[in-house]
This record gives sequence, structure tokens and C-alpha cells, in this order.
Amino acid sequence: MEITCYREIELHRDSRLLPAAVYNTAHVLLAHSKDGVVFVPIRNMQFLAVIDREEIVFLDAEHKSLVDIAWQNFRPQQRSTLTEPVPYEAVFYNKNAKETMQRLLGEFPPALRALAAKDSPSIAARIIKLERNR
Repeated sequence: MEITCYREIELHRDSRLLPAAVYNTAHVLLAHSKDGVVFVPIRNMQFLAVIDREEIVFLDAEHKSLVDIAWQNFRPQQRSTLTEPVPYEAVFYNKNAKETMQRLLGEFPPALRALAAKDSPSIAARIIKLERNR
């Protein structure tokens, strides 16, 4: 799948912290991606998240190629453990983006987990009984 994204003029930028579980899951999916990009449908909002190595952009289904919000400048090197949140910047391109951001913070993590659950390989397991020689 290929999508061309366009940006309007940046209206606002905020420094924020992304929960470690969200950041880590996004980067595990990205590491498994053949094309270096991951598309995450956020069905409850009719949004699409596009994850690449530089940022996560959010596209509204109404304006399919216009970026509403971008999460950029992730700084995972600033954390001392993998469970600490990751600093980043949220960039808003739409006047309603702050309200959208509040919804994204609740809807994006479950959509990401759902995609990760589909992406994880299921391997049949069997138990091998080890017996001691006496």
C-alpha cells in the first residue's frame, strides 16, 4: 500500500511523553515490516496511523492524504529503562487537532495492540518429556 501525505501549515507543537508500551509496540511492528512502514487503522475514529522510522502521522478518513497530527522527534535514548515513557513532540496541523489528540491517546494504543496481536506468529508448541537415565 502506498499513501502520499500532505501537510498544512503547522499550527501548534507540544512536548509530550509517549507510554513505553505504545512506543515499544510500534517499533516492534516497524522492525517486522518489510517496507519500513506500518499502517494502523483506528476504526473507532475513522483514522489511519502511519508509522515510519521518523514519525507517526495520523490521517482522517475524510481528508485521506492530509496529516492532522504528527508525532515526531522521539527521544528513546533519554530513558534509562525500556519501561519509561519516551519524550516526543506532537505537531498539530488542524484547528481541531487538540481534541483529536485526546481521542487518539485513548484509541491508538488498543488499535496498535490489535494489529500486533495479528502480526505475532503463532507457532505450535509441544512438550517434550525428559526422562532421567537411572
